[in-house]
Amino acid sequence: MKFTGTVIKYGDNVDTDVIIPARYLNTIDKKELASHCMEDLDATFAARVKPGDILVAGYNFGCGSSREHAPIAIKESGIALVIAKSFARIFYRNSINIGLPIVECEAAADAIAEGHTVEADLDAGIIRDLTTGEDYPTEPFPPFIQSIISAGGLVSAIRSGVIR
Repeated sequence: MKFTGTVIKYGDNVDTDVIIPARYLNTIDKKELASHCMEDLDATFAARVKPGDILVAGYNFGCGSSREHAPIAIKESGIALVIAKSFARIFYRNSINIGLPIVECEAAADAIAEGHTVEADLDAGIIRDLTTGEDYPTEPFPPFIQSIISAGGLVSAIRSGVIR
């Protein structure tokens, strides 16, 4: 799995209530959720995010409630990959379940700045900041997780027979 995109960066403890505020949880329309993604933290996010962008964050990204709507809103907004110092465990699993690639890499999250262009090869376990030329090693996803993400999420992987 390879990704190249422009970075949008946030700090520590970005919780699911900020990723998608509770007042929008009365819809299952993914485009509607994406239109409100991050709006309480960054009112410009929905207008400036482009397909393929990469979100970089600090510690404990996705903390708070266990709503699956948060990774859905991020993925549907166009974010192709999330790199953070760490993730809340339920957010991590929800992301994999809906097919949103996420990776923990403290060094990359520290060094990569807003607006940089990043290339990530998650098969090889390398994140490269193309703006600075710096490389950051990370653990590749196990093949089982790669198959879920490649299928578009857990339900799609099961339906297609990729996993049983």
